[in-house]
Amino acid sequence: MSDILDLKGLNCPLPVLRTKKAMKAVPAGQTLTVEATDPAAMRDITALCETAGFTLLSAEERSGVFVFEIRQVA
Repeated sequence: MSDILDLKGLNCPLPVLRTKKAMKAVPAGQTLTVEATDPAAMRDITALCETAGFTLLSAEERSGVFVFEIRQVA
């Protein structure tokens, strides 16, 4: 089961900061779906996953909304 974090309408750096904070509460093996409209989120959230050790399962744009599926590893 995946929770959804709605960050639509927020601008950099809030989407990546709130994603990082929300991932702390996600149990290992569970996923978080993040929705954002800030174009910088694609770069920033991808980089967050790489540096924090989260697994980025998918990242795509759907009608102006960037949708990320992120799995907590630890």
